[in-house]
Order: sequence, then structure tokens, then C-alpha cells
Amino acid sequence: MKTSNIFTVVLLAAMSTACTGNKDLNSGLNLANLDSTYQAGTDFYMYATGGWQKANPLTAEYSRYGSFDVLRENNIKQLQGIIDSVSALKDLKPGSIEQKIADLYNSAMDSVELNENSGFALEGFLHCDGYQCESKITEDWLKEVWPRMQRQGVSGLFNCWIGADEKDSKNNIVSIMQGGLTLGQKDYYVENDEATTKIREAYKKYIVDLCVHDGFSEKDAQRIMQDVMRIETRIAVASKSMTELRDPEANYNKFTYNELKSQFSGIDWDGYFGIFGIKKGEVKNVVVGQPAAIHEVEKILMEETLEALQNLYLWHAMDMTASYIDDEARAIAFAFSGTVMSGKTEDRPRWKRAVESVESGLGEALGQLYVAKYFPPAAKERMEKLIRNLQIALGERIDVQDWMSDETKKVAREKLDAFYVKVGYPDKWKDYSSLEIGKCYLDNMLAINEWAIQDMIKTKLNKPVDKDEWFMTPQTVNAYYNPTTNEICFPAGILQPPFFDMNADDAFNYGAIGVVIGHEMTHGFDDQGSKYDKDGNLKTWWNEEDTKRFEERIAVMRDFHNKIEVLPGLYANGSLTLGENMADHGGLMVSFQAFKNATANAPLKDIDGFTPEQRFFLAYANVWAQNIRDEEIRKRVKSDPHQLGMWRVNGQLPHMDAWYEAFGITEKDPMFVPKEERVTIW
Repeated sequence: MKTSNIFTVVLLAAMSTACTGNKDLNSGLNLANLDSTYQAGTDFYMYATGGWQKANPLTAEYSRYGSFDVLRENNIKQLQGIIDSVSALKDLKPGSIEQKIADLYNSAMDSVELNENSGFALEGFLHCDGYQCESKITEDWLKEVWPRMQRQGVSGLFNCWIGADEKDSKNNIVSIMQGGLTLGQKDYYVENDEATTKIREAYKKYIVDLCVHDGFSEKDAQRIMQDVMRIETRIAVASKSMTELRDPEANYNKFTYNELKSQFSGIDWDGYFGIFGIKKGEVKNVVVGQPAAIHEVEKILMEETLEALQNLYLWHAMDMTASYIDDEARAIAFAFSGTVMSGKTEDRPRWKRAVESVESGLGEALGQLYVAKYFPPAAKERMEKLIRNLQIALGERIDVQDWMSDETKKVAREKLDAFYVKVGYPDKWKDYSSLEIGKCYLDNMLAINEWAIQDMIKTKLNKPVDKDEWFMTPQTVNAYYNPTTNEICFPAGILQPPFFDMNADDAFNYGAIGVVIGHEMTHGFDDQGSKYDKDGNLKTWWNEEDTKRFEERIAVMRDFHNKIEVLPGLYANGSLTLGENMADHGGLMVSFQAFKNATANAPLKDIDGFTPEQRFFLAYANVWAQNIRDEEIRKRVKSDPHQLGMWRVNGQLPHMDAWYEAFGITEKDPMFVPKEERVTIW
């Protein structure tokens, strides 16, 4: 599944005409967010959001704090209120969703139980009391303990899941993908710049510190660390980079089950799938995403000692459970993942972490209660109308492109018309009846992990794709486009201020919410989404000349962002962020056209000293208002396909003619980009 982190929408009353007939509508702008010490053509991001940044400094628990986080903080308070109301109910029926929500939350909040008894729960989970190396390393441990831990969510040497077959999108298939890296991606293991080297050394210390805390001797902790670093580095070297993973064709390698067993014979596939409860003969075909990484796993299994393999598995288990046992383990984990990796100086309070555990473990159950209280049915209907308005504008943008042939335009239009739109919440909800939640926090989180794996097998193995499945909960402050179902999804959690303002006119709402919608739609035609047809199948549907002209245009976007210096000596990755940058560009172009369409018969007036066009761009910039730490910038440049907030503004608007016209930007301004050097895709 390819999803895109963006945002999105809610209530606009009249879709085809402006809603500005009401004289009470305002600009939607908070003028205090602006910073008049900057000029629009010098640094538009700071001009539009500098005041916001001064008023919203980073707190200790945040490595990045922006408009999205403001809304998330509001949502988490709403969710806590719902959970508190459920927990206050008397005589909760055992097995009811209310009992599960209340018990999961209370188990996460019970600090006394966590700090006094979690060690016993962890010892039983690891099945490693005192860890005597010579007596504990047996094939029985690997055959019995490790499979059980993997069923409970501990990562192995690679990843496995069941999802849509990208070349037969109506049906699900088993996928095997590279994995096994605690640090998430290969750069942290293979790059040797000063910042990355420091992170790697801090990771080694984290391994040792957590192992000692969990009961291992210093000597054994050092041995575990050495084995983990050696094996994970081997996997990293053989793995693809984040940029290479963006090529869907190169990451699609389909095998029959017998071919899998023959070409990757160093892995006991019958035993592996048996771990998850998949019976022999039930796996028919498999997609192997990155064969080189899986072949390296074969070598690791053959060449590494049982002790080394056990140490790796134990580490993955300890790392996963660190947040679910005592406070000291959590603090050790936070010191690395929160402080070293992101620059945070303080962990989130326990109540927020407890709410997040309920949200992640019982997301749709909590979502049902959330939408009942905060998202009325009328909002869903109005949202769908707004999306349709943006679809019309995108169709118009397709029609006027000189780099698209008529044949490709026709097929693109068909794909646009085939978008499967999801708004607010699912039409059917997940069934949690088989999930048991008790009083122990660690046991609860392990049970949730195991339930999720079994639910995936039950609902997807050898079954057609369920297009009504949601990949985000209703309370999520985000949105996505999924190419294999050709769907755009806008959860209820983001369909509220500050991204939509019912009291503001069209200039603001199209600049903020409208761009969000256009962004998700454009993902269907970015460098990845354009490789999937209207039915979600990975196939070529552009002719060769169209593809060539398209590649020439996106190269301008890639090259422009490659030259952006985000920190001294650190440059953005224009290839990794290409899809999101294209979607931002498309979202702006499409929404601006929809805005002009909607106000054509009733032009808006100047408000607060700004023209309607200026307010459109100011609203867009404030979507990305944020403060961010240098550590978080470095992490995101390595791993995040989204450009940094500042450059989603300053890296996009100079390619849009309407922005120059709105603010009178000329060649004398530092942000000016000559017209022949601007991106011209949509």
C-alpha cells in the first residue's frame, strides 16, 4: 500500500458557486501568524508563518510541532474524554468493546503494576530467565519460543504481510519484503558521516543499556549488541534504499509457492508460514519485493551461530516491549528514539501514551464512539460534494496539458472518474470480539499484535480485496491515496479547524482544505500512481512519448529540490520526495482552478488588506506552519518521502505563475525562478 501523509476536508456548502454571499464570512486568516519583518518574495514561509512560530515554540515533548500537531492534541483530548466516559461506566460486560477500551487504558495507566510486576511478564515472554548462554541456546528455543514471539508482533529478519496483488488488484497475495532493521532503513548502518556515526554509536549504547536493564550481564549485553550490529548491518547492505523502494516494478517479483521454496531454499517456508497459523498448501503465490535482501537472510541463517540468531531475536523482542513494561525501560528507549533520533528532551505524559495505545490497538472501536460524538452525518455528505468539485477541476487541468496525448488524457479521465472516495469513517467496522483484553499492559499489547496477524490471515488469505477496508482510523489526523484500489480517503479526525473554517470564505478554504484534496487526487498521477490503471493494476497505460515528456517535467522538480540545503551541508533528497512534491504542485494547481471556478460569478472582495488570491496562498502556507529540531530534520531527510514544511511552501510557490501575480514577485526578489525553469506538470 502506498499512502501519502497529508490532510483534508469538511463542510463547504455550495460547491459550484462561491459561498461569499454571506457578508459575515471572514478571511479565515489569523494576522498574528504573519511576520512583517519578512518580504513575500524573500521568504514567503516566514512571511506567512513567522508569527505562528514565535507563538508556538517547541515544547520538550516535541521534535516537530505544527498545525497538524495542534489538531492532534485536540483530538487526543477528545479521545481521552471518550475513554474516561467509558471507564466510568459500572458493571462493564466482559468481552464488550467498552470493557476492552477501559481495561486497555487502565493497564497502560497503572504505573504501580507496571513498575512492580512487568519484569515477571517480560521474563515469561522472553523465556530467558537469567540468560545462561551455554544452556539456553538450542534449536528448540528457535523453533518454539521465537515463533510464538513472532506471532505476537516481534520483527524477524524480513517482513511478511497479505495485501493486494499489484498486478491483480482485485485479489490479495502474500508479500515478503526486506526488514529486520531496528533503525528502519539502511542509511543508518552504511553511511559514515559524523551525524550518522553518532547515531550508530548511540544505538549500540541503547542495546547494551536495555539488555542490562532487562536482566542480562554487561558481558552478555555486549555480546548481544555485537551480534545485532553485525547481522542488521549485513541485512542493511543487501537492502534497497528508501528511494529505490519507490519503484513499484522493480519491487514486484512474483513466484509460485514451489518456486519460492526452490529459489529461496535456505529458508524453511513451511515452518515460517506455520508460525502464523497458515496451513501447508494455503499459500499459492508470493511476491518477493527485494530478492537480494532475502538471499542475504538465507546466508545469515546458514552462517551465523544459534547464539547470534537468538541474540538478535531477543533484542527485537526487548526493543518492541520496552514501552510496555516499567518506566526505566521506557526511559532508556526514549533516550535513544526520542532524544538521539529526534531531539526531544521529554517523553509524552503517561495519559497521552495510554490514549495512543487504545487508539492503535482498538482504533476502529474507539472510532465508532468518536464519529458518533464529533462527526455528524451531514458533514460526510457535504464533504463528498467538495471532493467532486475538485475532481472537476483536475479533469480540466488534464484537458489543457500539452504534454499529454488525447489518448492518455482519455484514460487519465477514466481513472479520475473511477476514484473510490472514502470520507469520515468506514461503512462497516472491524470485529474485535475474538480479542481478549485483561489487566497486564504487556500481555494486552502482545494480544493485540497476535490478533492483528490472525485477523489479516482470516480476512485476506486467498480472498478478494475488500475495497471497503480502511487503512486509517476515523480519528486520524491525516489522509491517503491508495493506488491498488484507486481510492482517496479522508478520515473524520482531520475534517475540522484549523484546516477548514466554516466562517471563512472560499479563498481560505480552497487554499487550505482544497489543496489537501487536490494533493491526494494528484497522487493518482504522480511518478508512482501513474503506473497504476483505473482498476489499481500495476501496468503501463501511457504511450512512450507521453512518458518521455512527463519524465522531463518531473526531472525539473527533482533537480530543484535536490539543491535545497535544509541544514548546513545537508541537502534534501529530491528523488525520495518526488511523489509528494508532485502532489503538492498538483494540489495547488487544481485547487486554485477550483477556487477560480467557484468565485467566477461572484468575485470575492479584499479582506484584512489582502486580495482573495493572496489569502489563498497564505492559507496554504499556514497549513505547514511548524517548528522543528535539527535532529528531526536529519531523520526526515533520510526517511520521509515528504519535504520539510518550509519547503512545501518555498519549494512549491515559485513554480506557480498565480503566486507571482498575487504578490507582485519580480526577478529582483530572491525567491524568483525564471519561467523557463519552473515546474510545468499540472
